[in-house]
Amino acid sequence: MISIHWLEKRQSHWNRLEALLDQSQNQGLKSLTRTELQELGLLYRQAAADLSALREDRSGKSYARFLNLLLSRAHNTIYSGQKSSPWSIVHFYRFTYPKIFRRNLSLINTAVLLFIAGALAGMVLSATHREFMQAFLGPQMIDSIDHHKMWTDSVVSVKPLASSAIMTNNLSVSFAAFAFGITAGVGTVYMMVFNGVLMGVVGTACWFGGMSLSLWSFVAPHGVLELPAIFIAGAAGLRIGQGMLFPGWLSRRDSLVRASGEAVRLLAGAIPVLVVAGLIEGFFSPSAYPPALKFTVAGCIAVVFFSYLFFCARGDSGPEI
Repeated sequence: MISIHWLEKRQSHWNRLEALLDQSQNQGLKSLTRTELQELGLLYRQAAADLSALREDRSGKSYARFLNLLLSRAHNTIYSGQKSSPWSIVHFYRFTYPKIFRRNLSLINTAVLLFIAGALAGMVLSATHREFMQAFLGPQMIDSIDHHKMWTDSVVSVKPLASSAIMTNNLSVSFAAFAFGITAGVGTVYMMVFNGVLMGVVGTACWFGGMSLSLWSFVAPHGVLELPAIFIAGAAGLRIGQGMLFPGWLSRRDSLVRASGEAVRLLAGAIPVLVVAGLIEGFFSPSAYPPALKFTVAGCIAVVFFSYLFFCARGDSGPEI
């Protein structure tokens, strides 16, 4: 049973959170100092833990209702109350997004594993059943590979148009993986596995046709950005599914709202990456540069990109607002 002493002790923290919310609502978040912003984030997380404890005790129902409303206000203030500005966008990508990425790394790894499982299945089925390969790729693409011609050669003559089409396709796949999260994640799982199967089938077809070097030297420069971005979009969809299936101490509706907010922020980081990947895929990947140069460029891009995701903002302890 919740003790009166505990309630009195926690009440002062809730009152302080309410005061900070009142100030930010009346004067804007900019009126809070950096210390107060850090305090707001800390009090918000503590209040969420307090609500979990109160919901497990019948005597704390009235306090739980109050705290639930307070947390809703805090959530809206922290995640929706900041006015958009060029600096806020820079701050999001410079400080906030790498932390969001690392916080959802387990879901991103799940998306990667689903893709790999699909790729392995595609490789095995293509190697043992040629009709499966033909059904996936079509006779025209199979014929092109058999004649040692890359189907990507046509991109070279229409680079701007091809780049635009590629970006549109990549964004469509990513948004679909994200949106299918509303199916409790089932649709997202399908998207990850299906795209993995497609990669496995293409890789196997090129291997049989002696075109592996041509394929991977084409894929590498943009793939080091495109594939992680699609995995991130998949993780965003899985985050929505997680919120639906495992609400925890929240109501299912509140859990879905919170998960969706996190998922949208996770997806937001993938969009500019896909745009850059589309430009590379349309202009550089299909070019006649030697494979060694393409792999070198891919390696440099990968080092910069993953250094940003895994090491950027590690020393920043400010709240993610």
